[in-house]
Amino acid sequence: MSVAIEAEARDPRRRTGAGRRPTSLVIAVLLIALAAIATVALAVGAAGIPPSRLPAALGFFGKTTADAMAARDQLVLWSIRIPRIAATAMVGGLLAAAGAIMQGLFRNPLADPALVGVSSGGAFAAASAIVFTDSRFGETLRFLQTELLPLAAFAGSLATTALLYGISSRAGRTSIAIFLLAGVAITAIANAGIGLLVFIADDRQLRDITFWLLGSMSGATWTKAAMLAPILIVGLAACTFIARGLDLLVLGEADAFHGGVDVERLKRISIVMVSALTGVAVSISGVIGFVGIVVPHLLRLVIGPAHRLLLPASVLLGAILMVGADTLARTIVAPAEMPIGILTAAVGAPVFLAILLRQRGLASL
Repeated sequence: MSVAIEAEARDPRRRTGAGRRPTSLVIAVLLIALAAIATVALAVGAAGIPPSRLPAALGFFGKTTADAMAARDQLVLWSIRIPRIAATAMVGGLLAAAGAIMQGLFRNPLADPALVGVSSGGAFAAASAIVFTDSRFGETLRFLQTELLPLAAFAGSLATTALLYGISSRAGRTSIAIFLLAGVAITAIANAGIGLLVFIADDRQLRDITFWLLGSMSGATWTKAAMLAPILIVGLAACTFIARGLDLLVLGEADAFHGGVDVERLKRISIVMVSALTGVAVSISGVIGFVGIVVPHLLRLVIGPAHRLLLPASVLLGAILMVGADTLARTIVAPAEMPIGILTAAVGAPVFLAILLRQRGLASL
């Protein structure tokens, strides 16, 4: 068990959030920060829109005297930028929530959804779809490549989840250790498959596979945002039912059981939630790392480990991080676009190392 999480969990003040900011204040601050970063994201980009023109472009004041400019601004905002911001925020929220649930399930702040192979399974399926639809065998489906790509990634994530659950479950009991180890093995197999596809791919296929593996929100649309919204809503609703169980599970399975938690049921629900949240996010954005590690850990340092507040706060901070990273990705090398996975890794990797060093220091006490 993680020394840091165990120490926090056994401190009643930290576990209940005593002495910390009220829940409503934390959520309000995060909502304001999300609104601020979203407003900045609306204004900046290859087609910049000054703040003075944003209200008219959003339709608040109707048409302005510069009708042509207002029409251009509205087209950019409502057809491209707003659906992209909405989808990006939801992807960040899904990944961060999945990370918070997984860290509570494994009782370790270093746990991440990518560890169980869900992201790799989705990436392998997406890479397979890219190569297949661009080959002579799949040329009849080539015109559907844009639609098939997220469907293939989601199907790959679900298949990986089903396989992991089958391997780790026996006689109605789920072994978290076997689940994790099987995830590592499946990740290696999926990465080997991706390597094979990269080897046989031509230049165009290789470029598409590489861009997918590095993550991007360039293909975000209203349709994809609409796909993400119900999953996020259902996930948030489910989080309210498992928050108390995750709080008690941090103390150990025996303590959680004596506290009235159906541990096996909690494991099954948590595993399905992590896989579903991650799979849906990967199907839209490609593989984006470190969000699931960094966001929950930073929040634990500020608001404590109580999942009743940690889970919704993770959704909001994950959205803030992703919208900020995506805004940089599409402006830092404009008019080109940098894969968002590069930016999240550049920020997440140093934080990950800091977590490791902090854990080493706590373990030596």
